[in-house]
Amino acid sequence: MRGIPGVTRIPRSLLGALVGVTALLTAGALATPAGAAPRPDISAGVSPVSADAQQQARDFWTAERMREATPLDLVTANGHFDGGSAPLKGKATTVAPTAAVGKAASDIGLMAFPNSGAQWTGGGAVVSTAGRVFFTYQGRTASCSGNAVTSDNKSTVITAGHCVKLEGAWHTNWVFVPGYHDGQAPYGRWTASKTLSTPQWTASEDINYDVGAAVVAPLDGKLLTDVVGGQGLAFNTGYNLRMYSFGFPAAAPYDGEKFIYCSGTTNRDFLLSDDHGMNCNMTGGSSGGPWFTQFDEATGKGLLSSVNSFKYNFLPNRMYGPYFGADAQNLYQTAQGS
Repeated sequence: MRGIPGVTRIPRSLLGALVGVTALLTAGALATPAGAAPRPDISAGVSPVSADAQQQARDFWTAERMREATPLDLVTANGHFDGGSAPLKGKATTVAPTAAVGKAASDIGLMAFPNSGAQWTGGGAVVSTAGRVFFTYQGRTASCSGNAVTSDNKSTVITAGHCVKLEGAWHTNWVFVPGYHDGQAPYGRWTASKTLSTPQWTASEDINYDVGAAVVAPLDGKLLTDVVGGQGLAFNTGYNLRMYSFGFPAAAPYDGEKFIYCSGTTNRDFLLSDDHGMNCNMTGGSSGGPWFTQFDEATGKGLLSSVNSFKYNFLPNRMYGPYFGADAQNLYQTAQGS
């Protein structure tokens, strides 16, 4: 096991029994909608969604249901750390952001750096590429966050793995609402035609690989990133980086209606995971929100390099996000090629 100078690394088996981990998910009680698709083969890492199920999801998510998402209970570390390999590294690779068709760039005022959680008031591209994710989980409505990215199919959203699949089941009624605010969907509700995750999250829900994606169907004859733009991405670019994190936290003291950001210089988790860590007080509902490197506050554009994933119970003001290595890159390539 890797050592860090001056730090005693506690065995994962002991921490797994003692440390609670907050999966930053929110959910509220509702009956499971009728007509749910049969559970697909989870070994494939892909869950296709029929056209009928897509329409059902679009109709299901009313403004009232979006507003009423409530926090889900904590999950424990057991079952979310396999104690195995660190994320496989590869060649450092970046993908540039893309602009929405016919949408002019807007300059924004500079925000505080570092920041552990404040409303993003500046504007820029991120306010249209980022959004809330809504889905049905174990018979309850639930929400996460996500972000549209540059992709060959112009239809790819990156989020957390547990925002597409959790406790062995793929979520249903999955929609992405970019630019969400006050129960409104200014750019529409984009339904998933398929959801995907890394092989490690699909097989064992290992927190090191808590990365998910969705390919969304066209809406009103248009493709997602033509409407809202797409952020860039970065893979295999190392640790100890300046990053910005965004999301829609819905658990107290937040209510899911405000777009929140954190910023700071990250470091590598020395406890259970191989994730990036950042001081950030976002709560449930922010899962899957983007972490950017090379983020330009003047334009609201950056390179998506991780996502909001989890917190340790005893470090409530510190967020962790998975390292974007070869497996995250392969997931992106699979999604954008779909």
